[in-house]
Amino acid sequence: MADRAHIVVVDDEPEIRETLEEYLGMQGFAVTTASGGSDLRRAIAAGAVDLVLLDLNMPGEDGLSLTRYLRQETRVGIILVTAAGESIDRVVGLEMGADDYVPKPFDLRELLARVRSVLRRLQARSAAPAEKAEPAGHVAFGACRLDLAGQRLFAADGSELAITAMEFDLLRTFARHPRQVLSRDRLLDLAHNRDWDPFDRSIDVRITRLRRKIEADPAKPQVIKTVRGTGYMFVPDGKE
Repeated sequence: MADRAHIVVVDDEPEIRETLEEYLGMQGFAVTTASGGSDLRRAIAAGAVDLVLLDLNMPGEDGLSLTRYLRQETRVGIILVTAAGESIDRVVGLEMGADDYVPKPFDLRELLARVRSVLRRLQARSAAPAEKAEPAGHVAFGACRLDLAGQRLFAADGSELAITAMEFDLLRTFARHPRQVLSRDRLLDLAHNRDWDPFDRSIDVRITRLRRKIEADPAKPQVIKTVRGTGYMFVPDGKE
């Protein structure tokens, strides 16, 4: 990630684009604005993008379809900008791989804090050296395989499964602590993601999303199990 992070603001309202471009530019970021999907794709193709601020409710190609595109084609950070009453779409967006969300109307200082938080997580993921406790090479999660060095997840047939920086951090944490019951609070400590709120359901959303990728039957998880009232446990072979 470059010293001056590049943020793309995607919103169909010109006033919001102008406000965020000016404010984030004053905070030292390089900012590109986009009124919709076509402009966003051009910005992605034009050069390195670190983070996308993406309005959910736009005419034409909406934020959810663009989230899907970004997660399939890039590894950029994604913060959804949602209006009141979009809670279902917000959850769907998180399940599709968005890193965070901020509701409208938003406080610019809160938005800035969330931007910096996601960028820190992405930078830590790309820059962190291998730790002594790191399992070697690859770790099996059910029929899937996690490439620790490459930070990639592969299905049983060898195809790559898209994962976010946050999802990789969670899988790596589970890989380092097999058969240990980890509370939400402990998961945050071990994954170095103290910017999360342990009482926020966003961590449960990430676990649900991961289960859909690695479990044979996500409704009856055998690899990442829920320990009721406590947290989660990674069972490498599906047997406790």
